[in-house]
Amino acid sequence: MSIRPWRDIARRQSRQIMVGNVAVGGDAPVTVQTMTNTPTSDARATIDQIRRCEEAGADIIRVSCPDEESTAALKQIVRAARVPIVADIHFHYKRALEAADAGAACLRINPGNIGSSARVAEVVRAAKANGCAIRIGVNAGSLERDLLEKYGEPCPEALVESALDHIKLLDDHDFREYKVAVKASDVFLAVAAYMQLADAVDCPLHLGITEAGGLIGGTVKSAIGMGNLLWAGIGDTIRVSLSAEPEEEVRVGFEILKSLGIRNRGVRVVSCPSCARQGFDVIRTVQALEERLRHIRTPMSLSVLGCIVNGPGEARETDIGITGGGQGKHMVYLSGVTDHHVQDADMIEHIVRLVEAKAAEIEAGMIDAGTTAQAAE
Repeated sequence: MSIRPWRDIARRQSRQIMVGNVAVGGDAPVTVQTMTNTPTSDARATIDQIRRCEEAGADIIRVSCPDEESTAALKQIVRAARVPIVADIHFHYKRALEAADAGAACLRINPGNIGSSARVAEVVRAAKANGCAIRIGVNAGSLERDLLEKYGEPCPEALVESALDHIKLLDDHDFREYKVAVKASDVFLAVAAYMQLADAVDCPLHLGITEAGGLIGGTVKSAIGMGNLLWAGIGDTIRVSLSAEPEEEVRVGFEILKSLGIRNRGVRVVSCPSCARQGFDVIRTVQALEERLRHIRTPMSLSVLGCIVNGPGEARETDIGITGGGQGKHMVYLSGVTDHHVQDADMIEHIVRLVEAKAAEIEAGMIDAGTTAQAAE
């Protein structure tokens, strides 16, 4: 394969922290997060939603803990979860203490918002005693009053100053297991703030365009904002904030990372927008395949092209490809090579079976490679 330096991303070097058993920062993979929207006090509903997010690939999941009922349910939730759980705390430092004792892997809290230095010290002690990380979450919509008075409005400098103030509180208590976010709903504001903060600190950065909007609008804003930062090598963990189900946030997060070649999970679909040349209904076919192939976790590529103009060229670059032909008869490509034809009526089921077989083949190869490597050691 030819070397393509224009694809290289020089990642910002940050120190690494642990969120439960998941490494964040350093040379660890960029992780994908989401947040539940069920009442945390309803442990069963929250666990069910966590399970769907885990199936979608979430590495870390956050739950809100606004009251004692929520932190009381947290122990059951943590035990049931397969991924680290972050407890979202805002003003009540006792909720942070309860969440740490309940097994939260991380506390999302702004130290400056919880009162006196003594209270910050209590939270730090609880975090240390329970092996919790802390995520400092600065948001343009909830900046401190003195910073708004100083700068007149939310701006990159105000967000970064707020973050540095909160960081100092933790540093002063000899606590370094933290990551930081400086989120805004304005893409330009968020990107500028993250870029400034990346130059000022060495801690891991949690990326997000907050209150980004619905599934389509929020996906676009998040891809532009976080995509810019990730392309610049900035960002160690991401959360796509959508007015949509949390598992959709996870899927969009992975699509952003996949588009930049940062992480690969599941099937990467290359498909045409369709036109009058199409030999089959490309739009409906892609919709059906994406839905049917959500369970595939093995990285692979699938091209779905409606005609022979670009179809063969795209198929040569993907693991499996299909190109529309005449009279309902379409060409299937395997590993870039023309292999056989399939009829309209059988096409979707046939492609699903091919993808599942390819995933099993890749997984078997990975297991064999690991066994060989262990034997060599």
